[in-house]
Amino acid sequence: MKQKFSIKIYLQHLQKLIPLIWLEKAQYIHSWLLHKWLLFGNSKQLSCSEKSIMVFSPHQDDETFGCGGMIAHKRERNIPVAVVFITDGKGSSVDEDVQNQIIQTRQQEAIAALKILGVEVSNIHFLAKPDGNLPELNDEEHQQTIHEITELVNHYQPGEIYVPHKKDCHRDHEATYTLVKTAIQQAKINVDIFQYPVWLFWRAPIFILLKLQDIASAYKFPIASVKDKKKRAIASYVSQINNLPTGFIQQFLNSHEIYFKS
Repeated sequence: MKQKFSIKIYLQHLQKLIPLIWLEKAQYIHSWLLHKWLLFGNSKQLSCSEKSIMVFSPHQDDETFGCGGMIAHKRERNIPVAVVFITDGKGSSVDEDVQNQIIQTRQQEAIAALKILGVEVSNIHFLAKPDGNLPELNDEEHQQTIHEITELVNHYQPGEIYVPHKKDCHRDHEATYTLVKTAIQQAKINVDIFQYPVWLFWRAPIFILLKLQDIASAYKFPIASVKDKKKRAIASYVSQINNLPTGFIQQFLNSHEIYFKS
């Protein structure tokens, strides 16, 4: 029987064989090469439409990493943008007092980042689901989350929805994709869906997890004119950016963002 590929097991094996600093360097090179490959020949050009958008972010910072340039472009043209954060961040600690502080800090950082990108506080929503365990919500919590997302989609009636890639190599990111897709089906709206990568290029081995058919749906979106805004928005996440792998942030400060159209 063919064993299903597990990115978690794959990374665990690599970490046993390769020092962490070497592994991070290899992941950076993999991400850089894949981004350049898509940029210079294996992606279509994406323009900034006049359609309003909703961005669904598993954690506070994913929206800026994956879609910061698109958000800034839309807002500079006064196009409506709403951002929905699915989880609250408290899973990084077991201490209740620390958890409450983390939740407050990450919300403040998200609001600050999105202010730089031009999004009003009234269009930012925090669903406060448990991070790290999003795929394991019980049936009631699962249905309630889908209901909340569906209500927001019906309220905003966006022309485009941005959601993490279905193979983004993070439990919460992939679960967010599934939740949002289900909510869109329930809302029964006609909307363009774009998947954005956060961990995909960093963790997904090309031709093993990331297939050619996945790459075929790639689009490139130029962000040079708003790159400074995106860089400052990323810097707003002071509590998190120092814990990221070496070189990870740099992949989001290229001349283009990459999206995959569903």
